[in-house]
Amino acid sequence: MAHILWVGAGGFVGSVARYLLVNLAQSTWPNSFPIGTLLVNATGCLAIGSLSTLLENQPVLSSEVRSFLFIGILGSFTTFSAFGHETVTLLRHAGIGTAVANVSANILLSIGGVLLGRAAAQLAE
Repeated sequence: MAHILWVGAGGFVGSVARYLLVNLAQSTWPNSFPIGTLLVNATGCLAIGSLSTLLENQPVLSSEVRSFLFIGILGSFTTFSAFGHETVTLLRHAGIGTAVANVSANILLSIGGVLLGRAAAQLAE
């Protein structure tokens, strides 16, 4: 139960941070390009890359704090950071083929899911 509470608390922090950063970016650079999302994805990936590397061989944080940081804050700030981290892990441990398969499947299934969901919703109207 403690892990769930830590993840939830981190989720609150990460989602509010995402909301604030996206709004700040979009109001600073107003155009049709989703600069806020790009900024969130890039900073989230930078954060998970540096934190995971720093903490990889040094278990200085409890599993609850790690859950708070990685799943909670970064997971709600951007799921793209998890995707990036998992892809790099696959590249390091399972090879380039598995990493490319992960990237391809995520992109195709995600964009395909949006298109399929939009088509289903339009049919339901």
